[in-house]
Amino acid sequence: MYKNLRGRPGTVLAAASVAQFVFALDMSVVNVALPAIRTALGFAPLDLSWVVHVYALAFGGLLLLGGRAGDLYGRRRLFVLGLSVFGLCSLAGGLAQAPWQLIAARAGQGLGAAAAAPAALALLTTTFPEGPRRVRAFGVWSAVNAAGGALGVLAGGVLTEYAGWRWVMLVNLPVVASALVLVLAGVPAGARPGRSERLDVPGAVLATGGVGLLVFGVVRTDARGWGSPATLTTLAAAAVLLVAFVRVESRASAPLLRLGLLRSRWIAGANVLVFLAAAGQFTAFYFVSLYLQQVLGMGAAATGAAFLPFSAGLVAGTAVATRLIATRTPRAALVPGALLAAAGLVWFAFISPDGGFLTDVLGPSLVASVGTGLVLAPVAAAATTGIAPGEAGAASGLLNSTRQLGGCVGLAALATVAAHRTGTATDPAALNDGYALGLAVGAALFVLAAVVAIVVLPRRRAAAPDPRPVTPAPNRLEGTPS
Repeated sequence: MYKNLRGRPGTVLAAASVAQFVFALDMSVVNVALPAIRTALGFAPLDLSWVVHVYALAFGGLLLLGGRAGDLYGRRRLFVLGLSVFGLCSLAGGLAQAPWQLIAARAGQGLGAAAAAPAALALLTTTFPEGPRRVRAFGVWSAVNAAGGALGVLAGGVLTEYAGWRWVMLVNLPVVASALVLVLAGVPAGARPGRSERLDVPGAVLATGGVGLLVFGVVRTDARGWGSPATLTTLAAAAVLLVAFVRVESRASAPLLRLGLLRSRWIAGANVLVFLAAAGQFTAFYFVSLYLQQVLGMGAAATGAAFLPFSAGLVAGTAVATRLIATRTPRAALVPGALLAAAGLVWFAFISPDGGFLTDVLGPSLVASVGTGLVLAPVAAAATTGIAPGEAGAASGLLNSTRQLGGCVGLAALATVAAHRTGTATDPAALNDGYALGLAVGAALFVLAAVVAIVVLPRRRAAAPDPRPVTPAPNRLEGTPS
């Protein structure tokens, strides 16, 4: 079955990359438009953040479910369905006339992305065999993913300033259409896996509820604080559901996520590393954007343009990483990449209230972005090393979910750190101090990621995965080759 789904490798790579570009773009393109959205639709101040949070909540909470559903019901089906839902909800968001309509559309976008993103990564994993070809494919996918996130800031600023906020939603439509044409042309429908497995409903409910509550609790810390009863109760409930999920999965005959996967040092290490790296990357985007606008006084379009060197550095870093790990293990790029990204954020931490783009932003942007690019492609390769084809969707959903959680948790935590340093002051000098501290802590996260790569990831390549579908045994935590 899996061989029949391979299709045309170049078209599969193009479709997966274009889809990932629009998902990454959508994570950042809306942020710059929030003030205009508030004015146009009459959002209450406390409700405006839900334009961003509800997307993260739906996307992060449903990724594991989307990944496993692709394994069971066909990745091409989930890819097409997810892209279609994402596109229709983008159109609905662009036409929204009331706050609830936009929030509902953003939730639908998150749902569609949660179905399509792991399916796209799983298609890459099963289309390109482990080795140099897969590394190159992941390099292209990672570069496009990184460029989408960085260019989203530019697109958001330009579209908001010159075309109107609605275009930050409508811009997704031609990109989604292109991805749909590519996947429909290049990936055959194939048959469903020849197994009688059903979706693990208890596991799906517990995983979605646990991850969703975790994201919900974290993203609301901007309004309620980490120590508030509401936050503590939400996070405690999330912990209970996730513990129950682990217990249920350890006994399930056909689990949503086979816990034995986490016995692989490649998979476990890559997911811890991507959690830390995503937290550091999201932090850099967030604080640098605020520094440019709130301290240096740059407009939305100029702020977006200031991120172009960051985009170029990300693409360059992933290109170097692809060459570096073609004949070596992902550690060869992950360790220097994480340390280089940390050095760039340390440099960023020396920003000053009377600084400028050339003196305070350009240099550290290039260093941090090249380092981040060196991390992105290898971590995707590491997280799918030794994976049997029948579990590619589950592993891809786990990686995407971990990245999403890392960004949400890291950004919320470091925003709290920065706000504590700033206090109630709103002058540029005080804001500058808070942003600098947040960037310094982000650097520490990348250093910790380098330590994880050194200590956890194996020095040698894993054995080739068994191409046969996996039939998990109940009550056992079978590991994958490491």
